[in-house]
Amino acid sequence: MYPPDPSKSGESSAAAEVPPLAPAPEPVTGIPVGMFYPAPPMERVVSCRMAPAAGGAWTTALCDCSDDCNTCCMACWCPCIPVGQIAEIVDRGSSSCALNAVLYCLVFHVSAGMCQWVYSCAYRARLRAAYDLPETPCSDCLVTFCCQTCSIAQMHRELKNRGLDPNLGWEVNSRRTMTMTPPQHQAMEGMTTRS
Repeated sequence: MYPPDPSKSGESSAAAEVPPLAPAPEPVTGIPVGMFYPAPPMERVVSCRMAPAAGGAWTTALCDCSDDCNTCCMACWCPCIPVGQIAEIVDRGSSSCALNAVLYCLVFHVSAGMCQWVYSCAYRARLRAAYDLPETPCSDCLVTFCCQTCSIAQMHRELKNRGLDPNLGWEVNSRRTMTMTPPQHQAMEGMTTRS
């Protein structure tokens, strides 16, 4: 198991030397540029929740926050991030997540925290129009005014369930259309042609 000791066996020390190990390569640091995200796992692609809902219905109810606890928590404690993500997808990449998040925060601070719901209400109306969703359980303004956290979380879940992950942004989602199944691709096409 151990190499023999050359001093005890009488062999020359040159023959018993072990070649030195090659130096380890330097670790790669930094952020990769221009990489594509891998295709989603197949079991997620064929999930029934990823296909568009029939008849233009919401895929989740307003208070189904337990379906995606991370988004619900983010919508509760830092709503500017999911609102920015939703707005970037609904705007089809014409405005960035960061810009929309800053605008949401600006409206929040200028209105002393009283009118930021108007910003998310506008994007709820655009999302409903893009997917022909019903205005349930009541009008968009009333939903976002009374229960803005649930409204933001529902919009985020809706986009995820239709194959558009707001966390990835518009550019990555548009690249992913090449790897999607037909129902997902139709959902993406519906988003790009309706608004």
